[in-house]
Amino acid sequence: NVVHHTWTNVLGKDRDIGYSAMRVHPEQKWHPIYLAQPLYNALLALFFEYGIAIYDVELERIPTGDKSLKEALGQLRAVAAKVRRQIIKDYVAFPLLAGPCFLPVLLGNLTANLTRNVWAHTVIFCGHFPEGAEVFTEEQIQDETRGQWYLRQLLGSCNIDGGPLLHLMSGNLSHQIEHHLFPDMPSNRYAEIAPRVRALCERFGLPYNSGSLARQTASVWKRILRLSLPGPGRPRQEETAPPVEEVQAAV
Repeated sequence: NVVHHTWTNVLGKDRDIGYSAMRVHPEQKWHPIYLAQPLYNALLALFFEYGIAIYDVELERIPTGDKSLKEALGQLRAVAAKVRRQIIKDYVAFPLLAGPCFLPVLLGNLTANLTRNVWAHTVIFCGHFPEGAEVFTEEQIQDETRGQWYLRQLLGSCNIDGGPLLHLMSGNLSHQIEHHLFPDMPSNRYAEIAPRVRALCERFGLPYNSGSLARQTASVWKRILRLSLPGPGRPRQEETAPPVEEVQAAV
C-alpha cells in the first residue's frame, strides 16, 4: 500500500506497473517473454486470486539477491497451504455436504470464483492501464512538491463511468482517480467528490481519464496486445500529448 500509493506509476518504484509480469507502458523495456502476455493475462484474469498471492511473494527480487530462495520458498509453501484449504472447502467439502447436488454445487462454486476473479482483474486493470495513463521516471519526481504529487496521482489513474450499482460492485474502485488522490478517504465518499475533481481538471485543462466499462476494458486489452510486440508502441494520441513537465509547469 505504501509503495503503490506513494510511488504511483514511478518506474522502478511501483511494483504494480504490469505486476512485474507484463509490459503495459511503452517506457518499459521489451523482452521476448512479453510476446505471450495476452495469453497469460487471460489466465491471470481467470485465476486472479492465485496470481496476486504469488505476485506478493516478490519472486523478481531473487535474481537480484534482494531476497533469498529459502525465504521465497517458505512464503510459497504458505500460499500453497492456503490455496489447498480453499480448494478443499469449495470443491470437495461443500459439494459433499450437498449430497446428490454435489455436481451443481461444485460447478456453482467454480463459476462464482472464476467470475469474481475476472471481475476483480477487470476493475483493477481498468483503473491503471487504459490508454492515457502515464508513468514517470525517478528523475521526474525529484524535488516533487505536494501539488505535483497530486498531479501524478491524477495522470496515472483512470476511472470507470457508471451508476451506483457499478460503483457498489467495484468496491468504488471505479473511482480510481479519487482513490489515488485521497487513499485514506472512505470509498463510499468517492462518488461525492468525483464531480469536484472533474471540475477542477476542466478548469485547469488537466486530463480526467474516465470511460465506460466496455471502453476502458477494450483500451486495456488493446494496450496489452500492442505492447506485447517490440517497439515503443505509442498510439498517435499519446505521441502528441503534452509532456508531463509542461502540464506541471502550467499548473
